[in-house]
Amino acid sequence: QVQLVESGGGLVQAGGSLRLSCAASGRTLTSYAMGWFRQVPGKEREFVAAISRSGGNSLYSDSVRGRFTISRDNAKIALYLHMSKLEPEDTAVYYCAANQYASVRYSQNEYNYWGQGTLVTVSS
Repeated sequence: QVQLVESGGGLVQAGGSLRLSCAASGRTLTSYAMGWFRQVPGKEREFVAAISRSGGNSLYSDSVRGRFTISRDNAKIALYLHMSKLEPEDTAVYYCAANQYASVRYSQNEYNYWGQGTLVTVSS
């Protein structure tokens, strides 16, 4: 069992940057590939980015590619999402998640563990 806790959300102006963090407890993150998802109230949760267990491979949704960067620090048991050039459309609750595969996964159905989420609000 692994517990995930997100932090770093907040209010930012369009064009600005934020870095989200996801801390893990219970087990080392080196056993899991990781991902970030987001959800706007009233809409389905959507894939944002994923990173492999080793950190050597990553995958992004079309809407964030080139603006967001996912990374992980297995020594610190943490996952990050650096978001730049933020747009109002990026406003959502962001969730980190872990799965037991080695490779990147974009389907939320393949993720076993989820954090509680952190709210990102981008003002225009």
